[in-house]
Amino acid sequence: MTMTLPSRPEGPQTVGFLLLEHFTLISLASAIEPLRMANQLSGQELYRWFTLSLDGAPLQASDGLTVTPDSSITVPLSLDMVVVCGGVAPTRHVHQGHVSWLKAQARHLKRFGSVCTGAWALARAGLLEGYEVSTHWECQAALQEAYPGIGLTSKLFAMDRDRFTCSGGTAPLDMMLTLIGRDHGRELAAGISDMFVCDRVRGEQDQQRVPLKHMLGTTQPRLQEIVALMENNLEEPIDLDELARYVSLSRRQLERLFQRNLHCSPSRYYMRLRLNRARQLLKQTSMSIIDIAAACGFVSTPHFSKCYRECFGLPPREERLGWSAFSPVVAGSTVSPLLAAAPDEPVSRALSALEEARGEPTYGSFKVLPK
Repeated sequence: MTMTLPSRPEGPQTVGFLLLEHFTLISLASAIEPLRMANQLSGQELYRWFTLSLDGAPLQASDGLTVTPDSSITVPLSLDMVVVCGGVAPTRHVHQGHVSWLKAQARHLKRFGSVCTGAWALARAGLLEGYEVSTHWECQAALQEAYPGIGLTSKLFAMDRDRFTCSGGTAPLDMMLTLIGRDHGRELAAGISDMFVCDRVRGEQDQQRVPLKHMLGTTQPRLQEIVALMENNLEEPIDLDELARYVSLSRRQLERLFQRNLHCSPSRYYMRLRLNRARQLLKQTSMSIIDIAAACGFVSTPHFSKCYRECFGLPPREERLGWSAFSPVVAGSTVSPLLAAAPDEPVSRALSALEEARGEPTYGSFKVLPK
């Protein structure tokens, strides 16, 4: 069946994908593949794309695979849109060269986007102020703390005027399908979705994380309301008796509600929310530990450190330094023992990727049962 395309911009749209070191390969592929398929299904060059880096040299993705970009950002290219591809530790991998280039592009280019944590680069360049922005949930708190003028959302992706930002994983596929649908019609977007065996294109209103209401169904509206209150009041925690009164429950009923549905006490659940927020800020901002403690509702730093150690197994200061009890640094060695290998053995890319991820807030956050 031949599809008829609506009126579209003259000539192919040229997209430059700016790759940050340790970008996530799945997000890049999820953004580029829909463009390729749009060309294939239409039989026209609707889109063309280039991968770019600071100097054009090969760089590593988050899984350790080496990718050689098409060009350096120093080479003049006529672009219609720039998409920044981020990944692990974006604050370490956004450099002044990226920022200067993005600002220069903004003088003659209007459309900017990002995938995964690429919004950090756009924010540093001042290109997201006053826009609704989506980024990977893991770094939302830090990005909001650093750039309060950004309207962060927990949606999978946000399309606000000429800014197109999305979270990580496969979310770029949904964003690009929506963008292609706007440019060239829903029929083409649906055809691309079929080619990728994608049974549903998620929209702008879909959320990144599964909300509690979907895990519990519609049978626990009071619990959902209480958790929402907790999440919105981390800096100044609400007393549990007051929380109970909000939903017309006694303190004992509140305790039973949490035990029955979340298998923990409300105080423990609230504490974990605050400590998870603290971990994000420790990993992704330069805020002092005193300020982080205050931002997460702790009146004293020693109490914060004690609770943090009990929860994560190490104090906040050592968390920030990237210390781990399971892989101590060998004295006098500049190579992490995690990457140590026999002289004749290659270093596993999986291990190098794991080493790079040690600074992420979710590193080691799940306990794996022994075999």
